[in-house]
Amino acid sequence: MGNKKLTFVLFIIYVLALIWLVLFKLQFSFDHIERVRVINLIPLNKSVFSEVDDNIRIFVPLGIYICMLKSKWSFLKKLLSILSFTLAFEILQFVFAIGRSDITDILANTLGGASGIGIYELFFKILKHRTNKFINLFALVLTFCAMFFIIFIFRRHR
Repeated sequence: MGNKKLTFVLFIIYVLALIWLVLFKLQFSFDHIERVRVINLIPLNKSVFSEVDDNIRIFVPLGIYICMLKSKWSFLKKLLSILSFTLAFEILQFVFAIGRSDITDILANTLGGASGIGIYELFFKILKHRTNKFINLFALVLTFCAMFFIIFIFRRHR
């Protein structure tokens, strides 16, 4: 499989995992999800900083994948795509009443994506044109580990 195709496949798996995490709260249906329709427009209002930290870390790969897939885009275009992506999640949560829509999440997710852009640029300075191959290999190993872990957890709880 070509490097660009592998990146795209890994990106799709990452997006599906994000959807499962953010929208489905790691459930297989909306039945077990708290049904609320709340918007918080005050940044860091009643925020748990571990949650903010988690949001940042969860969205770092988005910035990395955008750099890998859209290397010609400017930093601003990459950042705006991350902001749009996270805004879409918050809007979907509000529309389907499956969580609280929070400005802090938008800021943290965007910061995570921006950090991913920075991490990619740092790797590119070191590895040059081998960067995508290195990141794909690393992401492939992490993806397989995560899938085996998820399968293991669900088989134990059946």
